[in-house]
Amino acid sequence: MEEDQEALDLAADWADISQGLRKDLGHQLHGQWIKPIQLGTFCKETGTLDLFLPTEFSANWVTDRFADRLSLAWKIARPDVKHVRILVHPGRRLPELRLGNGGDLRLPANDRDQHAQVSGGLSLGGEEFGAIGQGTVGIDPSLTFATFVTGTANVLACNAAQRMASTEKPQFSPLYLKAATGQGKTHLLHAIGHAYLSNHPRARIFYCSAERFMVEFVQALRQNQMIEFKARLRGFDLLLVDDIQFIIGKASAQEELLYTIDALLAEGKRLVFAADRAPQALDGVEPRLLSRLSMGLVADMSPADIELRRKILESKLNKYASLDVPEDVVEFLARTITRNVRELVGGLNKLIAYAQLTGQEVSLQLAEEQLTDILSANRRRITIDEIQRTVCQFYRVDRTEMSSKRRARAVVRPRQVAMYLAKVLTPRSYPEIGRKFGGRDHSTVIHAVRLIEDLRQRDADMDGDVRSLLRQLES
Repeated sequence: MEEDQEALDLAADWADISQGLRKDLGHQLHGQWIKPIQLGTFCKETGTLDLFLPTEFSANWVTDRFADRLSLAWKIARPDVKHVRILVHPGRRLPELRLGNGGDLRLPANDRDQHAQVSGGLSLGGEEFGAIGQGTVGIDPSLTFATFVTGTANVLACNAAQRMASTEKPQFSPLYLKAATGQGKTHLLHAIGHAYLSNHPRARIFYCSAERFMVEFVQALRQNQMIEFKARLRGFDLLLVDDIQFIIGKASAQEELLYTIDALLAEGKRLVFAADRAPQALDGVEPRLLSRLSMGLVADMSPADIELRRKILESKLNKYASLDVPEDVVEFLARTITRNVRELVGGLNKLIAYAQLTGQEVSLQLAEEQLTDILSANRRRITIDEIQRTVCQFYRVDRTEMSSKRRARAVVRPRQVAMYLAKVLTPRSYPEIGRKFGGRDHSTVIHAVRLIEDLRQRDADMDGDVRSLLRQLES
């Protein structure tokens, strides 16, 4: 009976945690990665809770992206949970990755030396710690400058980040990375940590989110350990704080962060902050802290344009060399998933995982079927009227030609391009599109779509025209 009650209590706590993560991450990410998690056993003696996922791919992804959040959430819900392990269902073993006190990433003993080098061996006073005094913080080994894809949208931020990690003293500090959700600012924070450690092997590096900073600050305050908290925090050579917008309104924490920034800058230490808005847009931040955050370099990271989205997809596909992903699928994803890079890569990963698990070939039809939620969230409502107007301006034909019966080549080809774009960019069916083009039969629309698809493969000029029109319509 006691075991049954324990299982019920764990299930209730997990329901609350899962609901909170759904609010934080959104329906799509939660449904894709958090919802499939199943509770495993909880060992009271060691305080270890097992969480199971169906595949090694999903377990690795959740470990890389959400391990810290999951551990922190469980510690808040149940103080007796000290470690959280994210594993594959029994029968398929993952290398053990454990979340220790405070959500710190711990590896099995035979891997710890290698991990200490990756994380900088964050030692201070003979004690290893990362999240202000506890455990070893692992900087994601996959998030390096080598794996960061650059384009016009993010090249300034990337160059500034590389300068911050170099052996030479940076011209600016702090560096403030400003980008909307999922555009790569967290990647750059990890990359700075890796590169700085490579250039300064004995460096002490602190990486955390502002939310995590707040939790540690409150814990230190409650446990009367503020002196230790301050001493440890100010002992680092490189300070990396993500999502600084979450420190808004916390007066005491803001004051401590302000003093820490001043102390580290006075000693020539390096500081990097990241947020989803500019410093001036951080409501509720003390003016003195605001001035410190903006006194160095504020580097914007704009949403990735279609060329950068293509490059990102191609770079990710290098990991799946044995899997054939057609070019039209890559183009479809790059053109359709435009809100942020995280959704773009998540969509690709979901598509590949589904194809591998079911044995199906990756195709445009499969992408449309399996990525419905992502695609619908990203599609801007482009109308057929808008498409016709843009195509007529591009080819310099009268708008009435879209519905006319004229069959001159100078009129037919723009009309066919408009039909093709209507099918690609809108959810309208072939008959619905035909009605918008002078009541034409659905077979006429099908013929136009197939013809333009074929011409794009054989005629560079036609492909260039379509790409140009797509950029205009999607901008």
